[in-house]
Amino acid sequence: MTAVLVVAALLGVETVAAGWVIGQARRSRAAAALLVLSGVALLLGCAAVVLEVAGAAPPAFRAAAFLLLPLTVVAYPRLAWREPVSFVLLVVVAAAGVLSVVWDVAGDPMAYVLVVALLLHAWWAYEQGDAADRRALAWTSLAWIGVGVVVSAGGLLAESAGAGDFAGLGAAFLVLVLAVPAAMVVGVVRPEVVDVRGLVTRAVVAGSVFVVYLSAALGLTSIAEALQGEPLGVTPVVVLCGLLAFGVRPLQVMLRGVVDQLLFGDRPDPLAAATTLADRIGDDPALALGAVREALVLPYASIRAGGEVLASSGTEVTHTRVLPLRLGADEVGEVVVGLRAGDLGLSPADEDVLRIVAPLLAQTLRARRMSRDLQRSREAVVGAVEEERRRLRRDLHDGLGPTLSGVAFATDAARNQVRTDPDRAEELLAQLRATTADAITEIRRLVEGLRPPALDELGLEGAIRQHAATLHSASGVPLPVAVDVPAPLPPLSAATEVAAYRIVVEALTNVVRHAGATSASVSLCVEAGSLRLAVRDDGRSAAGWVPGVGLSSMRERSSQVGGTLTAGATEYGGVVEASIPLGSV
Repeated sequence: MTAVLVVAALLGVETVAAGWVIGQARRSRAAAALLVLSGVALLLGCAAVVLEVAGAAPPAFRAAAFLLLPLTVVAYPRLAWREPVSFVLLVVVAAAGVLSVVWDVAGDPMAYVLVVALLLHAWWAYEQGDAADRRALAWTSLAWIGVGVVVSAGGLLAESAGAGDFAGLGAAFLVLVLAVPAAMVVGVVRPEVVDVRGLVTRAVVAGSVFVVYLSAALGLTSIAEALQGEPLGVTPVVVLCGLLAFGVRPLQVMLRGVVDQLLFGDRPDPLAAATTLADRIGDDPALALGAVREALVLPYASIRAGGEVLASSGTEVTHTRVLPLRLGADEVGEVVVGLRAGDLGLSPADEDVLRIVAPLLAQTLRARRMSRDLQRSREAVVGAVEEERRRLRRDLHDGLGPTLSGVAFATDAARNQVRTDPDRAEELLAQLRATTADAITEIRRLVEGLRPPALDELGLEGAIRQHAATLHSASGVPLPVAVDVPAPLPPLSAATEVAAYRIVVEALTNVVRHAGATSASVSLCVEAGSLRLAVRDDGRSAAGWVPGVGLSSMRERSSQVGGTLTAGATEYGGVVEASIPLGSV
């Protein structure tokens, strides 16, 4: 009796504390209040026993066990009394509890009514609840399943052993019930601490297998003893249990699928799961990972690339499994999945699903990366356009603007001097002619900055030849430049022409300024849908090239049109090579 009293007092303290914690979470206040009242009732009953207050302890314990705790279960995780089914169950539980408290004889039959009503409530609340409600109910269900399995097994063992009383069973039951308030707190405050669905499935499967195994062993032993007319020896019992053990694993596999189906719906075969995931995986890696977790009932999943977590779903756990994400021969990242509580690895079926959906996740990852690269390219293009506009505005404002203003003022001055001072007017007109020539030169410079006129007049090959003919070395000697175009170039887009011309001009300018070369060559050809150009010189450089404005400019021009560029010194001289898409004309 003392052990039961101590455990009841501990349960009362824990229940009060659990109610306070849930109340602080501000999510299930009705259940929190009822938990506190249940704990207070248990503590009052314990105090009445200790203080030997006659007749006070039984009503307090009955109020806690038959009324307050069942009402707490109905109100958890939320009190949905406006729903017809929930309202009826609430009335039934309240009526059965009150009847059990005020009428001792009604305790046993009302206990069965309460159990049935609470089971119906759990099923209905799970069916009608949202994701948060279901997680909370799964936690409390896990605790009650554990209590039920252990107590049932204990009762079965006690009965088979011929025990006449179950004095220790009540204390054991109360000890196990200590897990229920804790589970209710976790279900409200930290439901994602582990994958509770996997725990529930394992608990139900383990308990069911244990009860079935124990029942089969006891049943077959009893039948054998009845047929033999005397108790079996140790060896036959051990052999019988060993034979039954062969059925444990098949029973676990069968029950796991059944329990998953009954509690959480289908966790389908690999092909069906992959088909479902294929329909749900889109361009968002987080949604894709959520679909994977939901289909496989996993606590955590993430996608990593280059050591960086790009997207994740669920709560990270200690034990994980990593699978590479490949597209062809390229590894674009990896998917990390958390193992369910108690699992040492993924099941073969889960691994099959992940292998099937891995290419889809890889495609999602590549699409995200390409989208990011496209966004950066757009930003670079917009930036380049804005920089070009800023340059034009600066050149027009600082260069051509003052020049044209001077033309206007000089025109007015010349007109004023025509009759009174013809010589001065003639001098002003001469200055006006020179200023106008400067303005024309500035306009030509601006136009060439936008698009070299030689490209429109001579084409890319002709413009390069014209520019190459004007080059001189640092000593003033003309620099021979050989331009090699093996086959006529096809029509090129304006962007490709400008980029190629600017790269060649900048490369030849670097040859003149830095290479100390005596000759250079330019080659142009079309390969695999791209314009390939190369600028070489015979300058000798022992050290590698130091990136400067020229190299950066060439790389930017190439990347802006989707091309690539390499440049550097070799033992034969400097080399600049670029590959630029032809573009659409």
